[in-house]
Amino acid sequence: MKKPPALKGRTDPVFDLLVRPLHKHRLADYLALLKPLDDQGRYLPFEALRYRWAPGLDAKLCWALVKKARAAQHINLLPLGEPVQWGKFLLTPLAQKTISIVDRQASTAALEYMTSQIGERAHFSYLLNDLIEDEAIASSQLEGAATTTRVAKDMLKQQRLPRTPDERMVMGNYRMMNFAWERRYELMSVELITAIHRVGVEGIDDEKYSPGVFRINDEVVVQDGAGNTVHRPPPAAGLAARLERLSHWLNLPEGSPHEKNYLHPLIKAITLHFALGYEHPFRDGNGRVARALFYWFMFKNEFAAFRYIAISLLLRNAPVKYGRSYLHTEADELDLTYFIEFQCSVIQRAVLGFTDVYRESVGCTEAFERRLTNCGFFDQLTEKQRALYEVARNGVAKEFTASNVAENFACSYSEAASALDGLDELRVFERRKMGREWVFFLRNPVGGWKHGSEFLRPHVATA
Repeated sequence: MKKPPALKGRTDPVFDLLVRPLHKHRLADYLALLKPLDDQGRYLPFEALRYRWAPGLDAKLCWALVKKARAAQHINLLPLGEPVQWGKFLLTPLAQKTISIVDRQASTAALEYMTSQIGERAHFSYLLNDLIEDEAIASSQLEGAATTTRVAKDMLKQQRLPRTPDERMVMGNYRMMNFAWERRYELMSVELITAIHRVGVEGIDDEKYSPGVFRINDEVVVQDGAGNTVHRPPPAAGLAARLERLSHWLNLPEGSPHEKNYLHPLIKAITLHFALGYEHPFRDGNGRVARALFYWFMFKNEFAAFRYIAISLLLRNAPVKYGRSYLHTEADELDLTYFIEFQCSVIQRAVLGFTDVYRESVGCTEAFERRLTNCGFFDQLTEKQRALYEVARNGVAKEFTASNVAENFACSYSEAASALDGLDELRVFERRKMGREWVFFLRNPVGGWKHGSEFLRPHVATA
């Protein structure tokens, strides 16, 4: 067996510093920091780590040791910006766990299994259509759209024209998400990036957004809430060429000899999200485009459940952490691990929340059908009526019209109206005239239903 070569001398300046008299007596404390994660398995930035080191240690030397351990495990992702810097990351336990959850619970195959377990006959199909709207609304609110979720949903369900710039933003995001789904099998290109921006912002304020047109100067900056510039994008000159380079990287097939390391689609999708935000190619609307392209790449790689998983709902509730994940990455030599870690934490919660909805749907459907069968009421309701009742009883939706029922169930207007009329006749629902349209609500259980029993009366939650 060939012995490893003997290493003579110390050529590394970090280790040279450790054996100097100033630090030598704390050598064990310093060497304990030679690892990429903290004791709890977290990949923390300098500003968080510096408060966790033992008193008396030199902060710069501590950070140098952490950086050295991380550099040994970094994977180069792609070149970014001008002058070029390599974006890199380290595969952490959190990222690995999130990848596993996404593979098991958010793939196209997993979604097909879920729907087969419940089927079109249950309220899960109604819920899926409802969830499509959530990402568009939350992404708009994250960008400052001052409209409530209920008003925005009513606009989308009734397909009415938006009345304000904020509503136009929501409608634009909704169209952009549908565009991402419809164009999911295309290759990434500069043309696709500009097209998705145009779909998302056209008609909101064309002078402000310049739909589908890249910025032509370097005046665009990212500011925090206090008006401080926190990110100055790479120069506008060469922007199209850099996005071509990004497109080429995204289009590399799995196992390509040009890709030295296999990257899971989730990691590439999050990197795409970061790269669009970093380049900031448009005058405005960059965050929306970046998030929509994340979804586009997940759709492209057969993770169809993401059509119903609203990540922006969670980002909207943690905008400061979202922004800091960008800033930590840029401040630490484009170490994307910070951004990927934060996104993975959000995605993990969103996917698990979606799965919980599915499991609750299965349980509710089974329990509901058992009750209907046992009391003889089951035969009086059609499949659509049972689904509508479950949607109403579980609070997924509170108001129903023939138009939105027809849209969510992909049936004719007359079929939807017939289902609602039947529920009204059985006194499960009640109707009220609102404008030109009849709106149906779950009936207050006081007074009961025709042929019903106390066992069947739903519990109506109070606000």
